[in-house]
Amino acid sequence: MNEVAVGRLSEIWRYPVKSMAGESLPRSEVSWQGLAGDRRWAFIRPGIARSGFSWLTIRQQPRMWHYHPVFSDPADPDRSPTIVRTPDGRELDVTDPRLAAALGDDLRVIKQDRGIFDSLPLSLITTRSIADLESLLELIPGELGPRRFRPNLLVEPYAADRFPEDGWLGAVLRIGSMRMRVDRQDPRCVVITVDPDRLQSSPEVLRTVVAQRRTFLGVYGSTVTPGAVAVGDDVVLERRL
Repeated sequence: MNEVAVGRLSEIWRYPVKSMAGESLPRSEVSWQGLAGDRRWAFIRPGIARSGFSWLTIRQQPRMWHYHPVFSDPADPDRSPTIVRTPDGRELDVTDPRLAAALGDDLRVIKQDRGIFDSLPLSLITTRSIADLESLLELIPGELGPRRFRPNLLVEPYAADRFPEDGWLGAVLRIGSMRMRVDRQDPRCVVITVDPDRLQSSPEVLRTVVAQRRTFLGVYGSTVTPGAVAVGDDVVLERRL
């Protein structure tokens, strides 16, 4: 097995409530279910529970970006009450009916300890891929930023290759004491068109990803070895002979 350091872990993000704002973390434990506390709660829309995608998300309700969930005990997120800071300054338990009522009609909230993921429990994107997309869009560097892509792991690659995580598909990455397999590319949707701060939509972002990248930007992965990751960790690509 050959190993090569391909980058460093620049940011860590978890999302206690699906499609609400994320928490930036200096470190996190990673289990078979992804980052501790990640996407454990979600709001379900009425009448489509059997649709296969019944979650309320940013694509239906962009202002979910301005709801900030936190754990009352960050050291034990999976057993800690989840408190949501609303745009009007209230702090409500995620199960408080007033929170569901503020987001829409007849919503209900559910919790799944294994996480509520669109695909796989870990999402990763590189700073280079975001910069490459900005270049395709002829934007100022940093104008998009990583948040709209909602990664768990933001990696600053060492090489100058375009869209470098494409080359990691099928390989195992070691970050800190955690190992993850890079399983598939991440197919993007209208969520990436929404600016997290202004809530304005820029459809050309998705159109460009569709036209230039066949909808794919970033990757999904699964845990091979549970462990801890921290900002600044080397990202090591394991190559098996």
